[in-house]
Amino acid sequence: MILLLDTSTPLCKITLIDGDWRQAREWDAGRTLAKGLLGFLEQELATVGKTWQDLTGLGVFQGPGSFTGLRIGMTVLNTMADALSIPIVTTTGENWRETAESRLLAGENDQLALPFYGSEANITKPRK
Repeated sequence: MILLLDTSTPLCKITLIDGDWRQAREWDAGRTLAKGLLGFLEQELATVGKTWQDLTGLGVFQGPGSFTGLRIGMTVLNTMADALSIPIVTTTGENWRETAESRLLAGENDQLALPFYGSEANITKPRK
C-alpha cells in the first residue's frame, strides 16, 4: 500500500493506494498538525484494515507551502520510511500524486524527502 501526504496547508491531505483502489481523505489540522498527524495517519490506515507494516512506499508533496507544515510532514514520513525500510519520493506540481505513484512503482527512492519552500527562508536577524 502506498501512502501519499500533503501538509503544505492547514488542510492535511492523504491518499492511500493499493493497486487500483484509492482512498483520499482530508483533515483540517489547523495548528495541531505536529500533535495529531501520526494519530490521523494511523486512524486512516485502520479504517481500511491496514497497519504501518502494510505500507510499501511513501510519497510526499514537496512544496511550495507552509514552512512548518512541510517540515512536519516530511519529518514524519522520513522517519517512517527509515523505520519501515520502504522508499520515499517527493514531488511537486498539480499532478504530484500521479508522479509520486509512478516513481514509487518504477522503484525510485529519494531516501530523504526535502522540502521546497518556493523562496528563500525569511530569517529574522537579532536586534543586538
